[in-house]
Amino acid sequence: MKLQHYLGGLEGLGPVSTETRVFVETWETRIFGIHTAMMALSSQLPLPRTSSTFTTVWTWADLRKGAESLNPFDYFKFRYYEKWLGGISGYFIYNGYITAKELDALTEEYYNDPSKSVPAAGDAAIDDRVVQYLVEGDSPKRDTNVSFDFAVGDFVSIKNVPSIEHTRLPGFLRNKNGTVETVYDGAYVYLCDTGTDGIGAAMPVYCIRFEPEDLWPGNAEKNFSLYADLYAHYLEAPAAASAKQAA
Repeated sequence: MKLQHYLGGLEGLGPVSTETRVFVETWETRIFGIHTAMMALSSQLPLPRTSSTFTTVWTWADLRKGAESLNPFDYFKFRYYEKWLGGISGYFIYNGYITAKELDALTEEYYNDPSKSVPAAGDAAIDDRVVQYLVEGDSPKRDTNVSFDFAVGDFVSIKNVPSIEHTRLPGFLRNKNGTVETVYDGAYVYLCDTGTDGIGAAMPVYCIRFEPEDLWPGNAEKNFSLYADLYAHYLEAPAAASAKQAA
């Protein structure tokens, strides 16, 4: 998110795609379906048992980490669902479901014969589990007692946390100040532990309002505000931020 993964506020990056279709090509729907099935089969929700051999955990965070680990030049070269495909493929190789050699051989087969049929589905239990997962969802909200350090109207500073693998903090908000617009009820977990980035366990989430002129001085439109939902770990009181800078 500090590099190619979040580009908000940067200039001179070339034309911006305005494509509005969710899926541009048919194969993209299959990638989305594979991703959804992987989440459903690894979910800890009380869902129907299946005969699937998929035994590891796959979440949105794993998908994002797979895309974000790409070489920056590849990241810009590939389309949206191509990044998904790369992340999913890498995950299956890393977890031993298939070897890179086997995947390359299968890829070559389909390149040589595009009309070659793909494996057919047919396990009703897996289908039922995926459908139930889609219907019920998997909420990150937890009904646990947490303390709220900030209230609506509080002025807060955004930390510049040390991120290594994955973060949910946009780069252009780091070291900036904003105002608490909403304090969400309850506590919210993240899909994985982000290490030094600091999120994973259940914690409060706040909606913070930022003024564009403060984010991009002298280079922002007027008469609107920018809002971001941020985990509590990313926030601190302005006094604490000033003390760190002084030190």
